Amino acid sequence: MTDSYEVFKKSVFELTKIDLNSYKERQMKRRIDSLITKHKYTTYAEYVSVLKQNKVMFDEFVTYLTINVSEFYRNPEQWQLLEKEILPSLLQKSPNIKIWSAACSTGDEPYSLVMLLSKFMPLSKIKIIATDIDKQVLDKARMGLYNIKSLKGLPQEYISKYFTAVNASTYQIADSVKACVEFRQHNLLKDPYPSGMDLIVCRNVLIYFTEEAKDVIYQKFNEALKPNGILFVGSTEQIIQPQNLGYSTLKSFFYTKS
Repeated sequence: MTDSYEVFKKSVFELTKIDLNSYKERQMKRRIDSLITKHKYTTYAEYVSVLKQNKVMFDEFVTYLTINVSEFYRNPEQWQLLEKEILPSLLQKSPNIKIWSAACSTGDEPYSLVMLLSKFMPLSKIKIIATDIDKQVLDKARMGLYNIKSLKGLPQEYISKYFTAVNASTYQIADSVKACVEFRQHNLLKDPYPSGMDLIVCRNVLIYFTEEAKDVIYQKFNEALKPNGILFVGSTEQIIQPQNLGYSTLKSFFYTKS
């Protein structure tokens, strides 16, 4: 691009409230430049002008920016640990645990949580808050239609019980599971966090943020957790020196509020 990326970042914040300064710059700039070039624009200013006038392009940009990659039961061994140790421990303390799936993308993660919790309680008692910055992916999550590839890690018992095949490659999740999740739009960098959480799940998202932004988010998660509440992070997001952020390590990828 021939003009200033710094000016572009300010324009993006004004339009979307997404602060690109909190993302790893080389990685994010490369993605944005690729998208702009694909649409055959040559300057950031030209592209911003289009974003202001074209809702389809604007929605595409936000979705592209927020890097939505998701699947059911991603890293199955971690979900097994959640089932065998983490959830039983939480449910022993309180039968009505509060769970937040942060940066939930297309809903694979909160729906996975509902299906797992159904082993411990009836669906009618399960309520999960699920948030994402991207309105488009939240709309997809509410629809509950998934490509069979995203179900590859999910235990067959859940597929049989909670999904209906629409065609050879697409599955619809049951309304009874959808009813357990409240989807909300939420920006981790600027919006207030829910409080009193027993479990916060935020996986494979913070790898895109700067170290400074990550620390701020981890501290806010800490404030959102109950005493001894648990944070579940992604397989590339282990917290270095968790004690500095108010956590102690429970298991790999699971941290307890100190």
